[in-house]
Amino acid sequence: MKKRLQMNQKGMTLIEILIVLAIISLIGTVVVTNVVSSMDQANIDATRTKIKSLENALLMFRKDAKFFPSTEQGLEALVEKPSGGRVPKRYQRGGYVNSKNDILDAWDMEFTYYSPGQNCPKYEIISIGPDNSEGTEDDISSCEASEE
Repeated sequence: MKKRLQMNQKGMTLIEILIVLAIISLIGTVVVTNVVSSMDQANIDATRTKIKSLENALLMFRKDAKFFPSTEQGLEALVEKPSGGRVPKRYQRGGYVNSKNDILDAWDMEFTYYSPGQNCPKYEIISIGPDNSEGTEDDISSCEASEE
């Protein structure tokens, strides 16, 4: 009776197992590729949103101080009142952003800030993007170009 059960049992051959593993690997590769590209785009969008938020904070700083922070003061001037360089007489209690994390891009790197900007008359905010190299194609930047 035992021999009859063993002979009637069917199993998967090694080739069938390898084919199933190859299909699973192929599907996994496609899914991972799509997820990673979606995450990159989400980080780019989040960084653009942070830049817009920093631009608003810079405009509030300028409204109170009557000038933009210098390049040396950087975006840290939005977190706490600058003590060096041109010090604002009026400064919003608690700063213009909630914390130092607000001046980091989606890859946890500090934004580069120039005032005046390299390509803009008033200021420029730059994220070096996902490759962590300044001056490359994936950099994300914005500047204040309007004259008031």
